[in-house]
Amino acid sequence: DIHPEEGVPAVELILCRLHAGGKFSNKNYQFSGGLHGVGISVVNALSKRVEVNVRRDGQVYNIAFENGEKVQDLQVVGTCGKRNTGTSVHFWPDETFFDSPRFSVSRLTHVLKAKAVLCPGVEITFKDEINNTEQRWCYQDGLNDYLAEAVNGLPTLPEKPFIGNFAGDTEAVDWALLWLPEGGELLTESYVNLIPTMQGGTHVNGLRQGLLDAMREFCEYRNILPRGVKLSAEDIWDRCAYVLSVKMQDPQFAGQTKERLSSRQCAAFVSGVVKDAFILWLNQNVQAAELLAEMAISSAQRRMRAAKKVVRKKLTSGPALPGKLADCTAQDLNRTELFLVEGDSAGGSAKQARDREYQAIMPLKGKILNTWEVSSDEVLASQEVHDISVAIGIDPDSDDLSQLRYGKICILADADSDGLHIATLLCALFVKHFRALVKHGHVYVALPPLYRIDLGKEV
Repeated sequence: DIHPEEGVPAVELILCRLHAGGKFSNKNYQFSGGLHGVGISVVNALSKRVEVNVRRDGQVYNIAFENGEKVQDLQVVGTCGKRNTGTSVHFWPDETFFDSPRFSVSRLTHVLKAKAVLCPGVEITFKDEINNTEQRWCYQDGLNDYLAEAVNGLPTLPEKPFIGNFAGDTEAVDWALLWLPEGGELLTESYVNLIPTMQGGTHVNGLRQGLLDAMREFCEYRNILPRGVKLSAEDIWDRCAYVLSVKMQDPQFAGQTKERLSSRQCAAFVSGVVKDAFILWLNQNVQAAELLAEMAISSAQRRMRAAKKVVRKKLTSGPALPGKLADCTAQDLNRTELFLVEGDSAGGSAKQARDREYQAIMPLKGKILNTWEVSSDEVLASQEVHDISVAIGIDPDSDDLSQLRYGKICILADADSDGLHIATLLCALFVKHFRALVKHGHVYVALPPLYRIDLGKEV
């Protein structure tokens, strides 16, 4: 097709012009994963050569580009059957733009397999010509088959996944989920318009809330909830394996990598649909439903017992602090400092460099729980967060700083991407659950050195 305004073939326009994608109009796609309409044109710009073959109306067309510039006009190069249609794109990345010219085979296979799962009946083939291997995927029952395959051989509740779907005018949702009561590796995958959202987002929050609301309603109706026990999302979410696929118009993501959905309206949509479907399923499968309820209630009771065991050390006396905390001797809040460091190795070097009188060191095991969307009455279920709370002497969501043990709480993470992630998670913890500490200026983020200079034995 010749573009009516630009006067060039549409395939040429799409590969050479930014923001030329069809996602900007609902006439072309019902759902699209694109954000800006730049994907294929950026691939063209970063490739040494791109060749495009189009089969349409019984003819085969070809066009070629090098370094982002057209080197061969669109031309007919052959014929094909009238019903044989499609487009193939071959590209050779320019390695000067990348750290490595190698493709991640494991990541490619995972993404391609996911596409087959999300498009039931579609066969996807991956050929690795370097290793001379070929893989094919085709799922007739999509999410159900994929989840059943992932938990094959493990005891599950229920025996067959709880599946459901709903499609509206502008959004749709499909899911398959079950629980692994005796443990096992959990499959937890979510997608938006076929794009994997590895960090979840509002659609996953909606799924979790829908399950919780339905289970609460079921327990209340059957009067099986013990006195004083209130279910939380964590109780029903624990040991849940799921695959969730949402399709919607104009999705909003947190960041360019599209790893987390931030569209607020999606949470309410998914939550409402899942709640209605799950409450119906619970009442139709009472035996399995009561086992699920029993599992959730047990989780809630464990959580409540753990919360009651949380102790606080007072300035002068009280229960023991976490064993990994290297405490200081001073008690003057104007001088005392607590450094939250990344791992035992960093903790060891920090202990050697500290002043024992007023500087305390507490090593953390890797990345703590992302607590931004966890309520303050549930956050202490995380051992790391529990230990931090005990060490500083302050309860989550408390404005009472009378038992604060350190005047400065310093986040000291490595100067790399993992360190930045850990520092971000800790900042989220303090801003969300210990806001009074931030408000009164007790929280600091240390800047570790990027380089060091050794001159003989001197650093």
